[in-house]
Amino acid sequence: MNELKDAGYMQMAYGLAEKALGQASPNPYVGALVVKNGIIVGHGYHEGAGRPHAEIVALKRAGARARRATLYVTLEPCVHWGRTPPCADAVRSAGLSRVVVSALDPNPLVFRKGVRRMRADGLDVSVGVLAERNRRLNEFYLKYITRKIPFVTLKAAVSLDGKMATRTFDSHWISSGETREYIHCLRGEYDALLVGLNTVLRDDPLLTVRHSNWPNKHMTRIVLDGELKLSPQSRLLATLSRGRIVVIANRDAPPAKKEALTKKGVEVVTLPGRGPRLDLGRVLDELGRREIASVLVEGGGRTITSFLDGKLADKVLLTISPRLIGGTDAVSIHGGRGAASLKDALSLKTVSTFRIGEDTVLEGYF
Repeated sequence: MNELKDAGYMQMAYGLAEKALGQASPNPYVGALVVKNGIIVGHGYHEGAGRPHAEIVALKRAGARARRATLYVTLEPCVHWGRTPPCADAVRSAGLSRVVVSALDPNPLVFRKGVRRMRADGLDVSVGVLAERNRRLNEFYLKYITRKIPFVTLKAAVSLDGKMATRTFDSHWISSGETREYIHCLRGEYDALLVGLNTVLRDDPLLTVRHSNWPNKHMTRIVLDGELKLSPQSRLLATLSRGRIVVIANRDAPPAKKEALTKKGVEVVTLPGRGPRLDLGRVLDELGRREIASVLVEGGGRTITSFLDGKLADKVLLTISPRLIGGTDAVSIHGGRGAASLKDALSLKTVSTFRIGEDTVLEGYF
């Protein structure tokens, strides 16, 4: 019976954690409940970097009622000073009798240390309730905190035969309006949106989040532009109020073009290398240094192919329209030479699908 109760309260804690989607980065999404005699006396979630952690919010709401109560928290309490004080100290001072932790924090500064500290303080600590849910909710954080590079999702709208555009580069619109609305909602969960230069030159996109769920969402827009060919008149540059614009180039890019973009408010980052092609491994390292924990790659075909060929993507999200474009010159989601044999083909794991009108949305992991 206690296991069922624990799972029920932890589900509620996860419901709280999800309120921070797209807002807490580079920190994890965490929710917490304080329960005493079957009554929830405190609750909270981590709203964003530099804000109080979920446990602190829940314990503050509970006040004196936290004594001899049970704390349910979706992630192991921290034991170190960061932007905020250690949560384990507040847990110890609250007079709790039990703590139920869903998952351990993979951060090397915290991993197992929070649980050990609480047990050393005499608390009854349980670990592992609904841990799988945490792995999915915090997939961005789990990669970023252990490898210091962002989680990469490749997103593309394709036809049934895997084409992203026709042979004349016409792609407006492969997916339906309802599907495009869903993608704008999805954009809001990420720290950054990344495209290649050709996408900007051909489509002149805004690369903003336009969905009622995210009225004030600011996200970083990243353009891969090895030779700095982005026009200072691009529509994208008129959207700086919606988030940073970072253009990544090679060091041999013309200084005058860098200066022109910088004057427009663009952050130009130069990496070792020459010509139009960029080292995507270095790109991800640079984004990690900027505390960007998640990137949604939206094209174009060459950019997505480069991430696939480099095995640098964690996830793929395809919106599949029930139409056939055809043509060997049409833009494919995975171009280049391709696999020589089926055993060399990339395979997706944990694949799931759902429908939006006539479109099918497919999500899978590498």
